[in-house]
Amino acid sequence: MGPLGLYAAVVLIWGSTWIAIKYQLTVSPELAVAYRFVLSAVILIAYCKIRKLPMRYSRRDHAFMALMGLCLFSLNYVMIYNVEAWLTSGLLAVVFSAIVIMNMINGAIFFKRRPETRTMIGAVIGLGGICVIFAPDLAQFDLAAGGSIGLIVALVSCYVASLGNMASARNQASGIPVMQANAYGMMYGSLMLVAYILVSGQPIIFDTSPSFLIALVYLSVFGSILAFGFYLTLLGRIGPDRAAYSSVMFPVVALTISTFAEGFVWHPNIILGVGLTLVGNMVILSRRKPVSAAPVTPVSGPSSVTAPCTIKGAVNPPTVMVGAVPCKGDAS
Repeated sequence: MGPLGLYAAVVLIWGSTWIAIKYQLTVSPELAVAYRFVLSAVILIAYCKIRKLPMRYSRRDHAFMALMGLCLFSLNYVMIYNVEAWLTSGLLAVVFSAIVIMNMINGAIFFKRRPETRTMIGAVIGLGGICVIFAPDLAQFDLAAGGSIGLIVALVSCYVASLGNMASARNQASGIPVMQANAYGMMYGSLMLVAYILVSGQPIIFDTSPSFLIALVYLSVFGSILAFGFYLTLLGRIGPDRAAYSSVMFPVVALTISTFAEGFVWHPNIILGVGLTLVGNMVILSRRKPVSAAPVTPVSGPSSVTAPCTIKGAVNPPTVMVGAVPCKGDAS
């Protein structure tokens, strides 16, 4: 599947999970997340075993997969589920879309990846659109009555998820396939969460209602296994900053679904905001026109040995040969 197909799949799946999550909250947030990722981990590990995929990695690799699991498949979700007691879903969507900016910053810190100008422009336009969509929530936001705590927790959750993105980028750069990394990551993340639940003494409750079970299967298979597989593959191909823009598009899909499922009414600010997010989407995903390179004159003698050209800024820098002379490029 190409980048556009991966991007569309991620946006459509994760944009539809908001409704399914509502049916999971009949148990505690910690239990809901644990059930989701335990089931996902079991399915993924079984799939890897059946397909006889390589599963042996170094301790260092396992440490980074565990870090990814903690950040992406455990801690950030628990914080998001809990923060809904303080923040409206609209404000939470605005806050979490800041992961685009956080991925740009973390990409520069950990991988020396300079964000492209059009990515920054598109992100600003898209984030502006999200703020326009949820302007009423922003206007009514009150730091009192737990609002400040909720805002801080939401921002921390967003940054934790961004760190998980960086761990995934590192794993892919080290040659660990997304499927195996996700299998181990979900296993480690869910085990850490289960350990916390047992230590904290929470009662183990399981909802056997059809709505809970259907939501659990959907979130585990589609919202976790498939969506994270698509997203992290996309992250490895186009970079954390551009891949993270999908978080700006989730509310647009959620609003569209809500229109048919819940009778949501589109007001002028929502139409304008959706338009801005779509414009930002086109800016970020548009292809840069290739610049024709100047002809290179081969050099004879010992210095004409073919050498690689390091492309600065790539998560996993590819090797490019230009004639017989090494060159330096810039992927940003």
